[in-house]
Amino acid sequence: MRPARILVTRPAPDAQHWADLLQARGLNASALPLIDIVACTPAAAQLEQARRDCATPGHYRAVMFVSGNAVQFFFDTAAPLRLAARAWSPGPGTARALQAVGVPAQQIDGPPLDAAQFDSEALWPEVRAQIQPGDRVLIVRGSQGAAPAANGQGREWLADQLRQAGATLDFIAVYQRRAPQFTPQTQALARAAAHDGTLWLFSSSEAVANLQQALPGTDWRQARALATHPRIAAAARQAGFGLVQECRPSLNDVAASIESAP
Repeated sequence: MRPARILVTRPAPDAQHWADLLQARGLNASALPLIDIVACTPAAAQLEQARRDCATPGHYRAVMFVSGNAVQFFFDTAAPLRLAARAWSPGPGTARALQAVGVPAQQIDGPPLDAAQFDSEALWPEVRAQIQPGDRVLIVRGSQGAAPAANGQGREWLADQLRQAGATLDFIAVYQRRAPQFTPQTQALARAAAHDGTLWLFSSSEAVANLQQALPGTDWRQARALATHPRIAAAARQAGFGLVQECRPSLNDVAASIESAP
């Protein structure tokens, strides 16, 4: 049985894009972004140095872009950038963003399209043979909170694997993730969606945390969630969601899970 409504919690404008895709399949989807993405420009000299290093043959073995936002803000300049290293992507969305800024598909490494998940764990088997002791890898990522760190923040799993393989890592933060400011209208919508049968579509544990922060004390036991990763599902259960389903993060899998939702 299809839910009466689906709330897509990805950052804007990605949330609206997904809502449009789901609507095209006949699903009543709306965007309710639970993460704001804004530019987190490092010192100009630091960013320009990182870009020069990426264009210098032999400086980096690979550049890991943690998301499409990392690609957008790293390449967001009038000056074209030709990477002289492998471009690593955790999933097809980031790979498409890389191709959109001119990185050839044959230069991009990522999990296979039929991977159970699109994340660092799925990427690592595809790229670990590239790394030799002494290789350098740049990780382009975001930073979280009101006081962003210059090197960014994120899961350290891939960084740990790279260090164990003997690689030297550099980090740069090019965007900032922060909790959105709810208007009275969005707050009322979210409170109603805690008990009216709405299906919350979560693609980030951070979105779950931001929702809890925005609506402290809300009882989520009647709320329903669809999570695109086991870690996200665990966060929703910990938040108190009464019904939590999991699915792969592809559009087809998400749509199929929504259509078969109990």
